This record gives sequence, structure tokens and C-alpha cells, in this order.
Amino acid sequence: MAVPDRPDTAPAGGPAVGGPAVGTAVPVRHWGRYVVAALAVAAFVVLFTAFARGRINWAAVPAYFFDRRILEGVGQTLLLTVLSMAIGTAGGITLAVMRLSRNPVTASLAWCYIWFFRGTPVLVQLMVWFNLGLVFQYVRLGPLYSGEWAGLMTPFLTALLGLGLNEAAYMAEICRAGLLAVDEGQTEAAHALGMRHGRTLRRIVIPQAMRVIVPPTGNEVITMLKTTSLVAAVQYYELLRYAQDIGQLSGAPVEMLFLAAAWYLILTSVLSVGQYYLERHYARGSSHRLPATPWQKVRANVLTLRHRSRPGPVP
Repeated sequence: MAVPDRPDTAPAGGPAVGGPAVGTAVPVRHWGRYVVAALAVAAFVVLFTAFARGRINWAAVPAYFFDRRILEGVGQTLLLTVLSMAIGTAGGITLAVMRLSRNPVTASLAWCYIWFFRGTPVLVQLMVWFNLGLVFQYVRLGPLYSGEWAGLMTPFLTALLGLGLNEAAYMAEICRAGLLAVDEGQTEAAHALGMRHGRTLRRIVIPQAMRVIVPPTGNEVITMLKTTSLVAAVQYYELLRYAQDIGQLSGAPVEMLFLAAAWYLILTSVLSVGQYYLERHYARGSSHRLPATPWQKVRANVLTLRHRSRPGPVP
């Protein structure tokens, strides 16, 4: 009597007799994430409630947000940021080339400059420039200027020199790192073709080093924008100094500090967007596919939502 083969599958609704067992994937629950999220939301609610119930005249912030003095302070802050970064970038490139020089005297001078300006606080440097008139009462610069130091070292020039020369020390290290990131074979090939050292830097080395230099330089610009608030100590009127004066006259000093903080946030956000597009521009030669811009990401997400919301074909 023949024995029928055992079927691999059981009747519908019954367990499988033969064949591989089918498992069900169960997602792991990360309870720690929910706890941290709940604590973060609770902390935000507590902080928001404390400021909302505090004795703060929030109406003063929009009332003075576009005040003539505040807008003038914003303009002076941007002007000081641009000029200081220009001095710092030019000085940083020069110091970086000097540090990479084979001349020991040139390299040592650049190292000493960087060591001094990176090792002392910016506020101390500003105060030194501002009070040098106590040491040098008269100054003679040939046909350029001859007279008292106080007449030469205005608050604007003090702020410009203090911030620009200090920034040059930091930009020197950034530029040096970018120059060292370029393969030495590029320089050797350029010299083999008869190009001089200066032209090799301008045409070959620096354009390739920009991919390394641009990201930290963008951070330095944002840092410089915020560091300009220190020049209020040398009697230069910029955003923070105007906000403090308005706060003392209007009786709302804390509110005006919030106003200044809001303007700093707006300016740094705009600079961050510019930094993103600048990095994207210099990434064209090294990246096969450029990262999507924020607007492109928004459009892609909108199109995805529209595609998901469309009804499927009726069977």
C-alpha cells in the first residue's frame, strides 16, 4: 500500500507543515528617545512660560525694531564685519605663505605674529589700541599723518585694526591648512612647466585650496559679525551700542538686548545661506553630484506629498 507524500503546506488557515517558517519583523521601540523628547518639550514650555509671565515689555521690541538708530547700527556692524574680514583674509593669506616659506626668518616672523594675536583676547587688543595714546602722545607717519595719537586712532580705526589684525592670525591657519591640502604634485608639475611660485599659487594652488578654506572662513565671518559687539568698549557705535543707548533712554534695557539679539540672528542666518551656496559653488569640481539647495529640497518634498495624496488606480 503506497503512502501518500506529506504535503508541504497545510490547508488554508492551518499552520505550515513543511517549508521555511515565516517570521514577522517587530520594530524596536526606543523608549529613551521618547523620554528625551518629552523632557525637551517640557523644558521649552517652562522656559517660554517664564519669559511670557516675566516683567518684560515685549511691545517695545517691534516698536524700535526699525528705528533709525538701530538700522544705522546694523549698517555699521555689517561695514565693520566686511572691512575686518577683508583685512583678516588678506593678512591671513600673506601670513600663510610666509609660514610655508623656506626662509626661516620669514616663517618665524609669521609664527610669532600668529602666536601673539591668537594668544591674547580680542577685547584686550582693542583696549591696547585705544589707549596707546597714553604711551605715544605724538605720531609721525611722514606725509600721511603727523600729530597727536588721539587724532589718528579714532574709534572706527581702533575697531578696524583690533578686529582685522586679530582675524588675520586665525585666517592664516585656515589658509595654511587649505594650501597644504593641495597635492604637492600640482606645484611640482607647474614648476616643471616653467611657472613661477607666485603664479602657481594664484592659478593652481589657491583655486583648489578654496574647497578647504571656504567652510571655516564662513564660520569666521559669522563669528566676526558677533565679535563686532565688543567694539562698544572703545566707544564705537554699532548695533549693540545703539541698542544699549535706546534701552537706557526708553527704560527698556532688557527688551533692547532682545532686539539686538534678534537682529544678530537675522544677519547670521543670511550669512549662513550665503556660505551654503558658496560652498556648493566650489564643490563643483570635486563632487559628481551637487547637493540639493534648500529650495530644491522643499520642491522635492512637495512633489512627494502630492504623489502620495493622489488616489491609486481603481481595480
